[in-house]
Amino acid sequence: FVNTETETACFGAGCFWGTEKFFKVDFPKKFPGENLNVPIISDVRVGYMGPTTAMVNPTYRDVCSGTSQHVEVCELKYIGGEKMFAALCRHFFSFHDPTTVDRQGNDVGSQYASVVFYHNDQQRETAARVKEEFQSLLDEGRVRYSMPRVMTQLQPATVFYEAEREHQRYLENNPGGYCNHFYRIDELRPSV
Repeated sequence: FVNTETETACFGAGCFWGTEKFFKVDFPKKFPGENLNVPIISDVRVGYMGPTTAMVNPTYRDVCSGTSQHVEVCELKYIGGEKMFAALCRHFFSFHDPTTVDRQGNDVGSQYASVVFYHNDQQRETAARVKEEFQSLLDEGRVRYSMPRVMTQLQPATVFYEAEREHQRYLENNPGGYCNHFYRIDELRPSV
């Protein structure tokens, strides 16, 4: 039995253009959701999320200034419950560097933080478990990151502010556009 209830996930992994592409285009190829008549992920959007003290209705310029307290994020809907959320988390940890604080390659600033914004306790617990799993892979030398500790933050989800239209589907609309994400591990563990 597959849980077909739609849930929301939100990830900050550096520049949201690449984050969106790795979830919207690449994730369904790795986890095709066999025997399902509906997509396993949908409504993939980029935007901004921050603490409850963050600016209301930030613009891209506000977020890039580093003063709005927001992180560039990718929000999506998914089905499959905890097992699918674990797969999303594993995918998240596989394509960005969670060991660098407020940085992904050339992109530096708090808006590029590595964050899982969880919507409930189960998501928080699953993200923490997968984070530890990737720390173990790093300790074993089975994943390629810059530093020795996974520094990804786990924060409660707040208000999602959808980014401006020109940022949605950016790499789809601008083939060859800027993206500093790449896979840092060859094989993902499929089990929970």
